[in-house]
Amino acid sequence: MSRKRLTQRFPALIPLRQAQRKACFYLGMRLDGRRYAAGRGKLLPLEVFSQTVPLYNRETGFPMVYQENKVFNLRLAAKELEGLLIRPGETFSFFRAVREADRETSYRDGLIVVNGELTTAPGGGLCQLSNLLFWLFLHSPLTIVERSGHREKDFPDLGDQPAGVDATVAEGWVDLKVRNDTQETFQLTLSFGAETMTGTLRADRETGVEYRVENRGLQYLRRGGAVMEEVDVLRREICRATGELLREQILYHNSCRIGYPLAAGLME
Repeated sequence: MSRKRLTQRFPALIPLRQAQRKACFYLGMRLDGRRYAAGRGKLLPLEVFSQTVPLYNRETGFPMVYQENKVFNLRLAAKELEGLLIRPGETFSFFRAVREADRETSYRDGLIVVNGELTTAPGGGLCQLSNLLFWLFLHSPLTIVERSGHREKDFPDLGDQPAGVDATVAEGWVDLKVRNDTQETFQLTLSFGAETMTGTLRADRETGVEYRVENRGLQYLRRGGAVMEEVDVLRREICRATGELLREQILYHNSCRIGYPLAAGLME
């Protein structure tokens, strides 16, 4: 039998542990020697990549109020990201950018996964924003510094992106970070429709490259009583002027547990 963590034995200690982790989390960023993106500016002229995603998932099995709360949380965090510049040599950190989002207006309870269980907590649903940002970054020359996929998916993905291109975040534990190793300046913009959220990555000059992201070897396997999704995420870099393939590489392998019934014929 595995030994329980102290916070599992004494749940009253959880807020103290969370505060400790967050303090160390941000102190680490102050001391790591990186320059973090923080400035904003006028709208940059060129669109690098844009994506619109649906906001509401009506198949969670939870009351829709938690979807409404998620959208509230997304809008709150998005205000801190609107117009954010990522200059040459700077690193973007999701939590450093949105750290003050709930200073004046608190996040509402949304859905999160804790110890493999779907539950609710303030700020729940922000992963939909980090997912969108990561998808934008994959279509750019920005260098991925830190990204973690969800270890479990409790319901099918929204939208039509390939599998394995999500980016979970948990303040104090898991962040999304990219670094600008180019000579271009990039900028984030976000907007909302009644049912959708649109993210756009812009730049101050043409990069000359188009990025195409897809899956290779997607399969669903039964392992130790669990259904696992296994997939490689591949990216092709195409010259915009000539259409020539400049580079093709597998960026990473993604593995996660599936917590919902799969469509017939997907299991191997």
